[in-house]
Amino acid sequence: MATVTTRLAARAALGLATLAVVVLLVRSQLHHVVSLLEWVRSLGWLAPVAYGLIYALAVPFAVPGSLLTLTAGALFGLWPGVPVVFCASTAGSTLAFLVARQVARPWVEAWASSHPRFAAVDRAVAAEGTRMVFLLRLTPLIPFTVLNYLLGLTRIRWRDMVLASPGTLPGTFLYVYYGHVIGDVAAVAAGARPPRTPGQYVLLATGLVAALLVALRVAAVARRALTHTELAPSGEA
Repeated sequence: MATVTTRLAARAALGLATLAVVVLLVRSQLHHVVSLLEWVRSLGWLAPVAYGLIYALAVPFAVPGSLLTLTAGALFGLWPGVPVVFCASTAGSTLAFLVARQVARPWVEAWASSHPRFAAVDRAVAAEGTRMVFLLRLTPLIPFTVLNYLLGLTRIRWRDMVLASPGTLPGTFLYVYYGHVIGDVAAVAAGARPPRTPGQYVLLATGLVAALLVALRVAAVARRALTHTELAPSGEA
């Protein structure tokens, strides 16, 4: 068993290292973003489709979601900016989720098989799937791409993650609106941000409340799962 776990851990480490190198290479080319976005703008009615594809493919490479969403606002405004970002971010988060599920989840499962308490908590959290992910999507404390990969390491089902995607809509609407207010793709790419507004503080407060609810819910679920594990006969744990 130890040999299998070690082999899976080595494969996971190699996969994660490869992914990290690719992410760094992609992020090092972000200075080309203005040229790319101007090309997208020139595509006319195909521009939203092209941008959606670029957005979806950029998410697994840890390109900042705020940058992608702001530029969508600068390019398209609220319509079709919001639906384009929502669909593209859902597709991109699915890609990142599946990468993590394929690369590292087997090692997590092998490790969990010898740690019944962790396995019990993992199962219990997965049973809360859609609600848990929805609350996590509302909180700003975990970066979008990081959360996608973390979810892929858990037992949470792909379907639950997708069903919880509306949790991204408040942030999506706000950032698309800000991008529309700035209105200049080059300025957005250069790091321009609008001044603080009440909407940002409301979103932040909502996110912090969601983070607290997630923490409380995870604690309750974990406590219940661990109690069940400790009370169960050894063959059932």
